[in-house]
Parts: sequence; structure tokens; C-alpha cells
Amino acid sequence: MTAFEMTSIERVQAAIDLQQPDRVPVDLHNFQPAAYATGMPLSEVFQDGELLAQAMLDAWREFGHDMILLENGTACNAQACGVEVAYRDDAAPAAHKPVIQNLTDVSDLEVPDPYTTFPMNEILKATKILSKEIGDQVWICARADQGPMDLSAQLRGMSELMLDIALEEQDDMIHALLDFSRRVATRYAYALIECGGRSTSIGEPIAGPDLLSPKHYKKYPWIHEKRMVDELKEKHIILHNHICGNTIPIVEEFIGTGAQVLEVDHKSDPVKIKAAARHKTCLLGNIDTGLLMDGKPDDVDDACKHLIEVWKPDSGFILGPGCALGTTTPADNIHALVESAKKYGVYS
Repeated sequence: MTAFEMTSIERVQAAIDLQQPDRVPVDLHNFQPAAYATGMPLSEVFQDGELLAQAMLDAWREFGHDMILLENGTACNAQACGVEVAYRDDAAPAAHKPVIQNLTDVSDLEVPDPYTTFPMNEILKATKILSKEIGDQVWICARADQGPMDLSAQLRGMSELMLDIALEEQDDMIHALLDFSRRVATRYAYALIECGGRSTSIGEPIAGPDLLSPKHYKKYPWIHEKRMVDELKEKHIILHNHICGNTIPIVEEFIGTGAQVLEVDHKSDPVKIKAAARHKTCLLGNIDTGLLMDGKPDDVDDACKHLIEVWKPDSGFILGPGCALGTTTPADNIHALVESAKKYGVYS
């Protein structure tokens, strides 16, 4: 057994470094329930950095998790690039109208300055506040929002981009759009780290096999995800990569991006992905958010115990939900998730 108790920061760092911590660290992808707990409309919280920081701070004080995953949804980068976004009172904001009608229009787009462009500047404000208040006590992963594929789909329109990819007639322009989206996320990532984030993260659900074939994943978004990882690594910045759905068909490529942390959805077989990722990268997840929303604390405890048994060996494991927690996820279930790591996740 580890001879001393680690801090949350030491615990997370050890897991990312594929070293053995004192116990399995815990992440909460809980920006929606944290905002909901304030009693204010989510639309207000997600547009105000001070309100968002306070919501995440209050949640950390209640649950005591090791990692805060900070964001305001999946449309931050898109809105900063001019996409029309709807802010909802009971859920995360959603992108609506794309800003380019043709792939050739990508040349008209400009990478936004995160420090002056809404809503990036509000998330930077939240990052600064959390870093000042508790940055020495908890690992802050300040999310760079959507990655190359997802932001490209928001800028172009998902159906339109999928058709462009299926036709394979404008490869240079598709890559130009993906490259632009990568540069947006990378510039934002730098700013988030400058403001106090210890790591950053991108979401790429549209890049997964549930929506995109493994062939097209390797041909298009994978190249730009890897480029982003490599560029951030040059600056010693840790990147998490999140792909929704069952990632087993692309598991080697997913790992091959070089991301130091893979945020894994519950649809991915934990045994298979652990076997593939062992000694290569850190896995974060992959408790079913549906179970966390609708199950009982005992159900959550059982699921966490089973996952810990599979993923705990050799370290490289951060326990957490497989995706963003639903707005009304019961607090008792979140407590059960956090406490399970203390009961079952001690290394010896």
C-alpha cells in the first residue's frame, strides 16, 4: 500500500503519468448538475464566468472529487466563430445555424482571440477564479470545447460535412476546414492553460464509429487530432480526447492520437479498451450517465466496483462518468461514484 496519502493533484498526475497513486482519482463531468444546483437558469450560468466558477466550486466542496472538468457545453468554440447558439434554461447551449455554405468559405474564417471573444472569455474568467480559489487543491481540466471534427460539423453543418466526407471529392478543402477548427481549439487551449488549467480536453463525438466510419476517421479527423496533441505536447500541455459511443473499432487510432488521457464512453467495452491502452495512455470514465441519472446509489456503487476491478491494474485510470452528467443527476448517485474510489480503488 502507498505509504502516504496523496493530494488530488498528485493523485491525478500519477494516473496520467501511468504511475501508481495511493488510490484511483475521480473526475466529475458535472457542469450541468452544478449549474442546476444554483437554482438559476442554466442559460445565465453558462454565459457568466463568475456564476460558472461558483457553481463548480460549490459542487467540489460538496463532492470532493479530484478533477474538475470545466466547460459550458459543446458550442463555445462554434459561437466564438460566429455560429448562432441557443442558450437553454434546462440544458447546455446548442449550436444552430452554420456559418459557411461551401467548403471554400473556410478561407474567410478567422481564429478568434479567446481573451476578447465571447463566450471563451467567460470560461477563461471561470478558470482564473477556480485556479485562484482552489487550484492548489484540485486538478482543473479546462476544456478547449470541441475538437477538429466536431467544430467543423458545427461550422459547416453536420449533414453537409458528412456528405462532403462521403463523396471524397474535396479532400483538400475538408482538411482545410479541419485544420482551421484545430487551430481554434489549440489557441483556446493555450489560453485556458495560461489562466490556470492543469490540462485541457476536446470533445469529438461525431468522429466516433457511431457516426463516422473507421476508414474516414483515420483519413480525416485523426490527422488533426494527432497534430493538436503533438503541438500541445511541445508546450508540455496535457490533452484529453473524448469520443462518444463505442470506440473499440478505432481503439488503436484513438490511442494513436497520443492524447495523454482518453475520455471513454460507457459503450466501449472496458476489458478491450484496457487491454489496448495498458502502459500507453490514461483512461477516464466510463460509468454510464444513464445509470447515474436513473439508477440507485447501490447500482452506481456496483458499476464502479466492477470498473475499478478491470481498469485499476497498472494504474492509468481516472474514475468518472463516460460523458457529461445529465442536468438532474441525483446528488446521492454522484456521492456514490466519488466514494466508490475510496472504498475499492486503493492501491496495494
